[in-house]
Amino acid sequence: MTPSQATGLLEVLKKRFDANMNRHKTVTWPSVHAKLEADPSKLRAIAEMERTGGEPDVIAYDESTDEYLFCDCSTESPAERRSCCFDREGLESRKEHQPKSNAIDMASEMGIEMLDAIQYRELQKLGTFDQKTSSWIKTPAEIRKLGGALFCDYRYGKVFVYHNGAQSYYASRGFRGLLKV
Repeated sequence: MTPSQATGLLEVLKKRFDANMNRHKTVTWPSVHAKLEADPSKLRAIAEMERTGGEPDVIAYDESTDEYLFCDCSTESPAERRSCCFDREGLESRKEHQPKSNAIDMASEMGIEMLDAIQYRELQKLGTFDQKTSSWIKTPAEIRKLGGALFCDYRYGKVFVYHNGAQSYYASRGFRGLLKV
């Protein structure tokens, strides 16, 4: 990432931060900015979140670890992270019509974590997300061993957690990421 790209991204993040104070009422931008400038690898991960349509923003501060939590806050599941199977095993099990990638590998390559069900529900307290799309979430090993994977969406004023085969993919299903800075 060039210095001008970093500056541009920080300007986008500050503008989003200022426009959505309800997501981080007790956090100040100078403290977030300092953390981002101190760790270029985190800024690169946030750049990937932004590039893929996630619209990352600060959603919390963990006082015990002195970390800010960035999450994808796009209204719908990030556009460039849709149409993917849950994981590599699910992707490789498809005989026909394989998508390009899978959520687990994409998250790892980006340097972010996928949300779990609790984190997804917490995100929904900050806005309304995934009314037309859905997002893969971390799946317990016992469910994954049986071939399943979990995803969430927001319908009828409620968060729903569903299951599907890990090899499935839909144009409207992607994943949301979380990054600790």
